[in-house]
Amino acid sequence: MKTEKMEFSLDAVFIERGCEKSALATRVLRSLPGDVSVTHIADAREAARPEAGASDPFGAGKRRLVIARRKTPFLMPCPAGSSKFACCGYLVLTLASNCPMDCSYCFLQEYLADNPGFQAYANYADSFDELDRLIANARGRSFRVGTGELADSLAFDSLTGISRDLVEYFAAHENLTLELKTKTDEIESLLGIDPRGRVLVSWTLSPDAVYRSSEHLTASPAARIAAARAVLDAGYRVAFHFDPLIAYDGAERDYVRLIEQLLDTIPAKQISFVSMGGLRMTSRLRGIARERFPGDRMLCGEDVLAPDGRLRTFTPLRLNLYRTLAERFRMQGAEIPAYLCMEPASVHESVFGAAPARPATIGERLARA
Repeated sequence: MKTEKMEFSLDAVFIERGCEKSALATRVLRSLPGDVSVTHIADAREAARPEAGASDPFGAGKRRLVIARRKTPFLMPCPAGSSKFACCGYLVLTLASNCPMDCSYCFLQEYLADNPGFQAYANYADSFDELDRLIANARGRSFRVGTGELADSLAFDSLTGISRDLVEYFAAHENLTLELKTKTDEIESLLGIDPRGRVLVSWTLSPDAVYRSSEHLTASPAARIAAARAVLDAGYRVAFHFDPLIAYDGAERDYVRLIEQLLDTIPAKQISFVSMGGLRMTSRLRGIARERFPGDRMLCGEDVLAPDGRLRTFTPLRLNLYRTLAERFRMQGAEIPAYLCMEPASVHESVFGAAPARPATIGERLARA
């Protein structure tokens, strides 16, 4: 089954010295439209920095692809993890940085403000060595590893071809599960590979109102669900993230309709897990977001300063949305593993009626789900 593939455009490509003959650079140059300029540079950091004189430096950075060598480790714990929260044990492979899509609430606007160029790392195969060491030192354990923290896992995949190498590696390792997290429908490169049950593709889902207001250049919610059905039919596992949940007039009704649309296409028993997380922003991020997207009403909700220093949706509103979604999934009669992102154990217990398990336990359970 084929789906309509999203198309992202680039203004320029920069290739760091020493990466010219890499598999990544070769693939990109082979697939790149002829009107995109290609420049070889000595230091990729120069191309990744904000463009001088640009009216929107962060937005301009998304349109510059920088192929560079990563000099720091690829594998790390999820940066959202903290002793303050009931974490899910997620491990992150950083194979790229930034995203061609432009969601108004995205934390990368703050996190990558000084390095907004879209960076893809030519030596990404070195991450497999790090994974080999991980499993060699933790025999008998299972790990869920994702690439969708600092970049969408599949955006630009038609150029880079990275997902094929990832799927082939993870398919050969029984105690590793790869999560490809995306808001695209760019799944063509996945459909011809057998993941052997070791790869799940997950989508962030939002109601149409949030998609239209806040999730610019992304696939529509309907297209994301259709893409999920296609990869499920191709042998992949699927999961869904309702994050950020945004409390607006009619939100409860819209999220329930979204879940019903999802379950009409994918039976609950075939969903590996769902996660939920409320809209949260630092004061700086909210300022950046409102300046870049002054007309987005989703950025003007009822929020308060939480103990972790983030502005969060007023707790009763947030809890009501969590409970509404959790109850709608429970009504299906099939138990879907679920967790909350960046919430304390007390909130988890209030929503699900039980204290959360340890992060390592949750991570292993989700890897095997």
